[in-house]
Amino acid sequence: MVFSSVGEILKAVGDFGRFQKCLVLLSVIPCLSVAFHQFCQLFMVVEVPHHCDTSWIRAVGPNLTQEEQLNLTLPRGPDGHFEQCSMFSPVDWDLDSILAYGLNHTEKCSSGWVYPSEQPPSLLTEFDLVCDRKDLNDIAQAIYMAGLLLGSMIFGPLSDRFGRRPVILISVFLQGLIGLGIAFVPHFYVYMAFRCVLGASVSGITMTFLALATEWIGVSSRPNAVLTSHCCFAIGQMILAGLSYGIRNWRLLEIQHVLASSPGRVLPESARWLVTKGRIEEAKKLLQKAAAANKRQPPTRAPGAGTGGPGLRHCPGPGSMPPCLAFRFVNSIVYYGLSLNVTNFGLDIYLTQLAFGAVEIPARFACIFTLQWFGRRKTQAVLLVLSGLVCLIITAIPEDQPVATTVLATIGKFAASASFSTSYVYAAELFPTVVRQTGVGLCSMSARVAGILAPLIRLLGQHHRAIPMAIFGSAPVLGGLLCILLPETRGTDLGDTSLHSCPWDTTASPHPLAFTLS
Repeated sequence: MVFSSVGEILKAVGDFGRFQKCLVLLSVIPCLSVAFHQFCQLFMVVEVPHHCDTSWIRAVGPNLTQEEQLNLTLPRGPDGHFEQCSMFSPVDWDLDSILAYGLNHTEKCSSGWVYPSEQPPSLLTEFDLVCDRKDLNDIAQAIYMAGLLLGSMIFGPLSDRFGRRPVILISVFLQGLIGLGIAFVPHFYVYMAFRCVLGASVSGITMTFLALATEWIGVSSRPNAVLTSHCCFAIGQMILAGLSYGIRNWRLLEIQHVLASSPGRVLPESARWLVTKGRIEEAKKLLQKAAAANKRQPPTRAPGAGTGGPGLRHCPGPGSMPPCLAFRFVNSIVYYGLSLNVTNFGLDIYLTQLAFGAVEIPARFACIFTLQWFGRRKTQAVLLVLSGLVCLIITAIPEDQPVATTVLATIGKFAASASFSTSYVYAAELFPTVVRQTGVGLCSMSARVAGILAPLIRLLGQHHRAIPMAIFGSAPVLGGLLCILLPETRGTDLGDTSLHSCPWDTTASPHPLAFTLS
């Protein structure tokens, strides 16, 4: 049996049969684990009451009650509560002199902090992420995002060179090994280094699974498959809220995350990638296996005798790269800007995270229909603008209105999540197979740079609370407008070999990789 392209063969053997559905099913567990790693730190640094360790006074007043000790050694703020980040400077006086004259000079906490004894271990209490060290929390999130960027730079080209399956296996192994190591780190800087490597492995899994699924599934079912796996990511966020509520010890919570590993050993390689590398016999075997699993028999067809599928009005080329990078960048800014800000909206963090995860499910499913009805470009543009406008409205909501802020943030998360899913489908369709992972990797790098900046932008809230949301809102509005520069890819088959010609135009000469499947 002779075919002129891999796309024609997939149509013959079944482009969304039992074989492809099993592939989508295998992506469920990795998507759950990615959600855990992406947002788990939000629940490991929950704010708790704390004050400076002033046990020095016990040397001169061993019989002091805790209340007497605090009254003597800690200043009070304007609200009447003890200061959390300052203390009275220790002196070499006896207790009677301290009681008679009192202590007046203050300094920053010099001997650490004291936390409620009943509080389970968290990153905040174990590594003192308070006061001058408070910013380390957002810096650690930025370093994790830097790991995602590193993974995009490394695993994208490796996947194009060595194949999708080996990269997935390596990434899954790294995720399990490093994720387990994080649960036993002795120092916060070691924790940040491990999180960076973990982020790289997560990036390798998400990017490569996307390419593998995209290259095995036909045009009409591709959005359904990709967005279904994204729904699993949303479910993972909801499960994370429940696990974090029940498991307050951060080390035990991290071990739970490691249990979500991928059955990567049974994954198939991409037949499209094998063909572009000239490994025709291996591609034949996989396509025959897919045909058998789908209970389909490929029909006979001569090279170049295809009916000529739908072409593009504008063929994606190098000019698509800048706007593609732009919309992935701003999409990531608004998505992570809202997701990582879950602790600042005023309502219970666990309920807010549950709502954020729940709203993503209808958002992802809505994309399945909007992508088919309105196309990729219009859907991407409208969703970006909507998510940005919601963030801009939040800047005008008073701090004493947490319910209104959370409702608006949930609407923004809906639009940002739908836009995120759209961008994954859209970016994968804009590049041919020979450089798809490199192109998707560059887009992912753009998104990861935004992910690095998102937690750092949150630090600007120390100057004015509206600054972060103003940035998170204005960026996607501008990015949505840039989408008009991109071509539409709805209803087109994937390109395999060229960025400069229209590989979807099957009415042209026979495909240069034509081969027989027999």
